Amino acid sequence: MPDNDSAPLRKTAEHGHGSFFGRRKGHKLRNHQADLIDNLLPHLALDLEYANASDPGSLFDSPIDELRLEIGFGGGEHLIAEALAFPNTGFIGCEPYVNGMAKILAQIEAHNITNIRLFAGDAAELLAWAKPSSLARIDLIHPDPWPKRRHWKRRFVQDATISEMSRILKPDGEFRFVCDIDDYCAWTLMHMQRARDFLWTAERADDWRLPWPRYTMTRYGKKAAREGRKAAYLIFRRLNS
Repeated sequence: MPDNDSAPLRKTAEHGHGSFFGRRKGHKLRNHQADLIDNLLPHLALDLEYANASDPGSLFDSPIDELRLEIGFGGGEHLIAEALAFPNTGFIGCEPYVNGMAKILAQIEAHNITNIRLFAGDAAELLAWAKPSSLARIDLIHPDPWPKRRHWKRRFVQDATISEMSRILKPDGEFRFVCDIDDYCAWTLMHMQRARDFLWTAERADDWRLPWPRYTMTRYGKKAAREGRKAAYLIFRRLNS
């Protein structure tokens, strides 16, 4: 029998191989968090089997001007801030951790946010689901760096995922990457700069040393800064074919 906290979330993630990507659960959910997983998440969960990738606007209750994706939103601080700042943009948040999903649901409820949809599975499935030139931006903020060499194949930034991002991003769409692990930053730069469809937009050091305007620091980002780890803020623009 699956445990009670993860069972409803597991159901929303049963696409393709039918399992979560990575770890799923941390601290035990509080009663209200568990209630949100049971009752609010089913209304916001993106079911790739039935969601119409050809009409992203159909995923939301109100019309949207464009669609964006945040991969691994953690506690949801950045995604919530972006959704509030851009109410006419539709957002898909991907997060396999139950606790992260519970945290963002509490914020969605508190702010009555209607322009976020959530996916609890592997982001690669989302990329495969999306139609060509359907996304305006993809954010990957403080991802798991998988520091051991034998685990590098688990990093999100790979040639295959870059190719998929190239396919689904609109011309001039952006992939934004934030990381405080030097090795993963170098890895990402190497992979992205050899991709002919993307241009690193930095023109001076501060373009990658400092957050972009109106960037919302995540809880993890603040912790990294307190511990003396400096993040890089990389923006890559999808070139016109």
